[in-house]
Amino acid sequence: MKTAGRLWYVVGPSGAGKDSVIGYARAHCPTGLPLVFAHRYITRPADAGGENHVALSEAEFRWRAERGLFAITWTRNGLHYGIGREVQDWLADGIDVVVNGSRHSLETARTVFPGIRPVWVTAPPALLAERLARRGREDAAAIAARLAMAPCTIPADAKVICNEGRLELAGQCLLGWLG
Repeated sequence: MKTAGRLWYVVGPSGAGKDSVIGYARAHCPTGLPLVFAHRYITRPADAGGENHVALSEAEFRWRAERGLFAITWTRNGLHYGIGREVQDWLADGIDVVVNGSRHSLETARTVFPGIRPVWVTAPPALLAERLARRGREDAAAIAARLAMAPCTIPADAKVICNEGRLELAGQCLLGWLG
């Protein structure tokens, strides 16, 4: 019997650098590992900056959701997010999967993905604010709203990465757990 893969569910507040840490790990991951980095499906334009995602219109997102093409979905900050059902197939085939998830959907994800491995990426509040302003997706009021949502209780089973220095340190931390 094949051993199921592990789902590395990377979460943290906006501006913590989840996409950067995941991107570093993806770029430096040794070849040959039974590991894939899944894309999220988001109702955000492809050229909005940030993560490499599958951009969907709201209508297409709803269409896919109605047909069960997502393993999990959530809505945050006026956008719809989904993780494709293909992730469950990869896990069943013994492939480990890294996905950028949501802190607010972690408990739901736990019911869909048994054995989930939460990874919590964090950074100091001033650095979160600086990064959010630099990416240029939101105005000052939207950034303030995101920062107000940042404080959250980190679950006891989460691996924690404080991404406040050199990206390679945070990325190597994630890589160490994946290997």
